[in-house]
Amino acid sequence: MDLHEDCAPLAFLLGTWRGRGHGEYPTIDSFEYLEEVTFGHVGKPFLAYAQKTRHAETGQPLHAESGYVRAIGDERIEFVLSQPSGIVELHSGRVVGTRLDLTLHAVHTTPAAKSVTDVARSIEVTDNTLSYTVAMAAVGEPLTHHLRATLERELDTQ
Repeated sequence: MDLHEDCAPLAFLLGTWRGRGHGEYPTIDSFEYLEEVTFGHVGKPFLAYAQKTRHAETGQPLHAESGYVRAIGDERIEFVLSQPSGIVELHSGRVVGTRLDLTLHAVHTTPAAKSVTDVARSIEVTDNTLSYTVAMAAVGEPLTHHLRATLERELDTQ
């Protein structure tokens, strides 16, 4: 299936990425994690996104999220993410080379979810390495660094 023409600037994201990350926040103990991220397409003007992490030492599941990177045209995008913890993020931005410049438009939480009021994400690909950072304002803390990871593209062995 051909990639939708509006998604051509996002082609650098396609595939499965695996690697390690480090998490920290003022209200929790620091931790190391293993991660898998997949960006795929079905020929429509969006990429599907799926992410899951597990504890680096115990292998226990930690977090997951899924969503879509919507291609709006002229290298403009919208990134919609949902998390099973009851958090939904709505970002917009641009594709700049192999980087997504994102601006948060809204973060919504379900009534039972932890309070999250701001999220900042950066995503960049260099060769076959995807790097990202996440900062958040949650549970009364100001916008603070939370996650950093480096993932390698899983190369097609066929």
